[in-house]
Amino acid sequence: MTLRILFLSEGSSDAGLVPHIEQIAVRLDVPVVVSAPDLSWLRRPVGREVSDKLRVVREELSDDFDLALLHRDADRSPAGSRRDEIHRSVESVWPGLRWVPVIPVRMLEAWLLLDEAAIRQVAGNPKGRVGLALPHASAVEKVPDPKKTLKEAIAKASELKGRRLEALNKRFPHNRHRLLELLGQEGPVSDVPSWRAFVSELSAALESLRG
Repeated sequence: MTLRILFLSEGSSDAGLVPHIEQIAVRLDVPVVVSAPDLSWLRRPVGREVSDKLRVVREELSDDFDLALLHRDADRSPAGSRRDEIHRSVESVWPGLRWVPVIPVRMLEAWLLLDEAAIRQVAGNPKGRVGLALPHASAVEKVPDPKKTLKEAIAKASELKGRRLEALNKRFPHNRHRLLELLGQEGPVSDVPSWRAFVSELSAALESLRG
């Protein structure tokens, strides 16, 4: 049986996580189809809360999913608080839905700050030598603003200046998406607790649904 998986992210550029969901399923020999709807295309405005997104999907798209992956950055809140928030959202909008939380600490960008080669690649300067001072896996979840740090690292790696640097900075959402696609699951990110929790919980859910 092919499992139907819903992935609801915080933003459209987070869709780069879908191939990783599929790769995890392939390793477990579990056939899946992942749906990651871009709710910004709907005519009605959709709120940012998990409950808002779940309600719209259930009412206007489909309620036929075996599993939902629900992304919510921890930001400055404890991961446990975000998990409780997601639980309340599911219970209020879609009780009975099987779900797995995706809770990067503090933001998803923290998972992208560890691969120096990938950062240099998306910066368009793969052979660059300028130091990037990237954090280690053990410290990346303590970076105050991973998004800002990642944007600065890409800019520094490019070694561009002036208008060319401005153009690169404007492409940050695209470059972020590309970095997520390039993320090596067996690389440094595998030592990050929030990534390990995501992989572990998704794997357990897939195995239990496989029967």
